Amino acid sequence: MAIRKIRVEGDEVLRKKSKEVKEVTQKTLELIEDMFDTMYESYGVGLAAPQIGILKRIVVIDVTGEDPMVLINPEIIERSGEQTGEEGCLSLPGKSAIVTRPNHVVCKAFDANMEPITIEAEGLLARAVCHEVDHLDGILYRDIADGPVHDVED
Repeated sequence: MAIRKIRVEGDEVLRKKSKEVKEVTQKTLELIEDMFDTMYESYGVGLAAPQIGILKRIVVIDVTGEDPMVLINPEIIERSGEQTGEEGCLSLPGKSAIVTRPNHVVCKAFDANMEPITIEAEGLLARAVCHEVDHLDGILYRDIADGPVHDVED
């Protein structure tokens, strides 16, 4: 259990494509636990491994504070609808922008036991899945924002 340093925009690791996870080891499980600890400590709803400097296709998400999920090697296989709203990122602290994303996604992945799972997500969860999967491909929300990134008002 450890809080990891979140990499911020300008760190080249955030622009690299992450590698597929072939097996879950004890070290992988510790990484996942650290990712949750780091995400909760930073009041985030999602965190991708590259955001803490690890180029592996692993994301953790919890949009309610009560429903943590691990997605290993996630792949969005279906997108529908549209939602437009403010989006922020732990790697761009104090900033946000308007981003349009699908309102509904279906994502195939593996859980922490490398069991295949499929999740259907709508609304904020769909936004979080898309946002975190983008991180695995070196994409930041600023790249797809509908307008300029701006400072978040307190």
